[in-house]
Amino acid sequence: MIAVDTNVLVYAHREEFPLHEKAKAYIGELAEGSEPWALPVFCITEFLRVVTHPKLFDPPSTIVEATETIGCLLESPSIILLNPGIQFWSILNEIVRESNVRGNLLYDAQIVAVCHEYGIRDLLSEDRDFTRFTGIVLHKL
Repeated sequence: MIAVDTNVLVYAHREEFPLHEKAKAYIGELAEGSEPWALPVFCITEFLRVVTHPKLFDPPSTIVEATETIGCLLESPSIILLNPGIQFWSILNEIVRESNVRGNLLYDAQIVAVCHEYGIRDLLSEDRDFTRFTGIVLHKL
């Protein structure tokens, strides 16, 4: 099973990115396919924050557009929403100590931790920062 990172969702949503068509097609295949795929819950709010940010996009996506995009994804019968469970804190604690991350990289660490909690090793992302974490296999578009 593969988990999807925020940047892939952003690329699929925003047409101005060179990877838009590729990301949109990949997400479409996952959402319409029968194989389970995963979305860390943290990626939902991060997606909403990024695409509606007026300093990042001109014009930014409206909150209605952004929430409708997420709503459509969550209707996929094959999606598994990764919510932190009882083991999340201990996994996150181990990951941040092992990888020695700080600051904004903690957002990536929480995605890795929730993936580990569900036994997911594969992550679709264009963010090379994930290579610093053990137990994650980074897949690019």
